[in-house]
Amino acid sequence: MLKYGTKIVAGVTPGKGGTQVNNVPVYDTVKDAMKEHEADTSIIFVPARYAVDAIYEAVDAGIKLIVTITEHIPVLDMARAIKYAKARGARIIGPNCPGIIAPEESLVGILPARAFKKGKIGIVSRSGTLTYEVSELLKNSGMGQSTVIGIGGDPIIGTSTLEVAKMFDQDPETEKIVVIGEIGGTMEERLAEAYKRGEIKKPIIAYIAGMTAPREKRMGHAGAVVYMGMGTFESKIRAFKEAGIPIANTPYDIPKLLLS
Repeated sequence: MLKYGTKIVAGVTPGKGGTQVNNVPVYDTVKDAMKEHEADTSIIFVPARYAVDAIYEAVDAGIKLIVTITEHIPVLDMARAIKYAKARGARIIGPNCPGIIAPEESLVGILPARAFKKGKIGIVSRSGTLTYEVSELLKNSGMGQSTVIGIGGDPIIGTSTLEVAKMFDQDPETEKIVVIGEIGGTMEERLAEAYKRGEIKKPIIAYIAGMTAPREKRMGHAGAVVYMGMGTFESKIRAFKEAGIPIANTPYDIPKLLLS
């Protein structure tokens, strides 16, 4: 992140206050760090057992954007943390996410910088790997990205596909939106409904991962579970088709659809 140009002002690890990592000062608490520095974002690389405490600490210190990379945070703990953050005007991205990148400006997360270049396409993705694979396909087709956000693959996450799509719709640097979804949950269906109602005006291209996933079986992400006919590959494809959103059959179709 430092190499990419992200302005990292402090690190926090209890017990390691007073040390430095890559010339960045380390503090025992977020509160201590905020006394010395101005920060608007926290990125959480804390093991699952303690990650929620790190989120509460960031919220209490007044940080408004909290990117949570950690996987395997218990769902109930995360539900409470998201409610707590929202009540205090903070936004959580994740958990179990690769982070955010504004190409050639700033990287907060674990996305490989080589896959991105500055441009006009906004990408919101539930899949970590597909986030940068699709970005690289666009880059190789001559298209760059305005902002790319991996929202995470857990059943309960801080920021939904629809919320990000609405932000892209308001963003003057974004002309078109790519939505990378997957089976499980109903986020994609809710996005399609909002698009159909005219709540999002910019063009959207969609891709859904999980066409061949067996039913009623957990596949990879904790959130990729289909039950009672909800969140199936078919229901998501149907919702996008009814909303008039073009759907890519494979990631390789996305650049073609954007260009057309």
